[in-house]
Amino acid sequence: MERFERHRQPWTFEEIEKLKLLAKKGMALKAISKAMTRSDESIKDRAKLDSIKIAKLR
Repeated sequence: MERFERHRQPWTFEEIEKLKLLAKKGMALKAISKAMTRSDESIKDRAKLDSIKIAKLR
């Protein structure tokens, strides 16, 4: 399993804005988690918290 340097770190305002931007561009969950060095779970939880829609890969 990959190690993420942001493990269990609180989300900053900038990170939340970046998440919104990447999600709006239609990036997939895996791509967003790699770009933000956070786990898929972390991204999913934060997106749910802020009602951010993440593109589903088909």
